[in-house]
Amino acid sequence: MPAIEETGGDLSSLSNDVLLIYFPYLDSTGFVERVTKRFKGLEVRWIKSNASPLVPPRAEDLDAKDWDGVTLLATFMPPPAEFLSKVRYVQLTTAGIDRWPVHSTYQDEKVTFATSNGVHATQIAEWVIGAWLMHQHAFLNYAANMKTGTWQSPFTAKVQDSTGMRIGILGYGAIGRQCARLAKTLSMEVYAYTRSERATSESRKDDSYCIPGTGDPDGLLPTKWFHGSAKGDVDSFLAQDLDLLVISLPLTSETRHILSHEQFEILSKKKTFVANIARGGHINQDALIKALETDQIRGAALDVTDPEPLPSDHPLWKAPNLIITPHISWKTDALYGRLLDLLELNLERLASGQQPINVVNRQLHY
Repeated sequence: MPAIEETGGDLSSLSNDVLLIYFPYLDSTGFVERVTKRFKGLEVRWIKSNASPLVPPRAEDLDAKDWDGVTLLATFMPPPAEFLSKVRYVQLTTAGIDRWPVHSTYQDEKVTFATSNGVHATQIAEWVIGAWLMHQHAFLNYAANMKTGTWQSPFTAKVQDSTGMRIGILGYGAIGRQCARLAKTLSMEVYAYTRSERATSESRKDDSYCIPGTGDPDGLLPTKWFHGSAKGDVDSFLAQDLDLLVISLPLTSETRHILSHEQFEILSKKKTFVANIARGGHINQDALIKALETDQIRGAALDVTDPEPLPSDHPLWKAPNLIITPHISWKTDALYGRLLDLLELNLERLASGQQPINVVNRQLHY
């Protein structure tokens, strides 16, 4: 994890700021006491959010006094705009910003937004590789056998190891890079896809928050790089005989339904396994169900669906060779501390006149 070091800047330059931390848990680490000592004059308020994690807080559920004068905000869901009239910086606890673009505070370019990209990479990558191994080694089949006390012959189940297989990572950001690192330990070949071209070694470096010893900071792991924003560019990448496809893209108008009927037809050549840990809107779910039911792909793992929560009668639940989890791949006991470390690091950068880590590009919305 990046060390929080003194930068030589004026740590009293936040003395006119009010930081509101709006998290669904309380400070149990002494964070408020620590940062108010480090940043002289900074006022810090920590308010426990009791709202649903899937629904933005309503004005009637908030106490206006808590939000009065707030200039710096750390939050997940967007609060009503009238509570953010003085906010100049927003630290999101998510890697994506798809809940924010229509919010008037986001549309004010004087307000800086930064994501928590990188904070979730290790646990989500473990989810991806865990789901892949679960499928490749038929673990769900054996788990079902335990319920009936069935000792299955070792010659009846098809099991494949990962050595020599190819992983394609659609969106080579912090999460994708950690997926690549784990896949390399399984002796897989890595193909990377980014929206913009990464032709130079400098452009392939990761500029997001990165825990030391994780990810691919210098962009050295992929055997091949692909890029583009056009449908044809994506389809060309999907046609690269991928055994495992990981979707780790931000959800934008460009990437919605980036996988649909035509793309599953392309993936059918290798019967690619698809893992989506980004947003449910990236996949046309009718097309996915058809691809699973007709064996176009060997299987899929979803931590995200559209909608969320997924209704109990939704046909996805009954699709074959599919693993669904309720948007929990980000969970780890270490998350809380990492979010606070990133927040403190960016407070230091603000105090020193530097650009925070993970500043959002308003044109690309990530």
